[in-house]
Amino acid sequence: MKIPNIVFLVAGTLVLTGLALGYWVDQRWLLLAAFVGLNLFQTAFTGFCPLERILRKLGVGRDGEPCDTRHAKVR
Repeated sequence: MKIPNIVFLVAGTLVLTGLALGYWVDQRWLLLAAFVGLNLFQTAFTGFCPLERILRKLGVGRDGEPCDTRHAKVR
């Protein structure tokens, strides 16, 4: 899986989790969805994505290689 796909997966999961917790637990959990939305908004304008930077430091997507080891070539 490539970095943009991972970012979208994490963002979508956090938004849906924040909405569900906001509905069933406490309305303050809606702030999680708002935070993720604001982060996506600022990323569209600045190009800076904190999760992307974290994933790169962890070695995900380096040299265009997939992070899924099932599809990686054995050397």
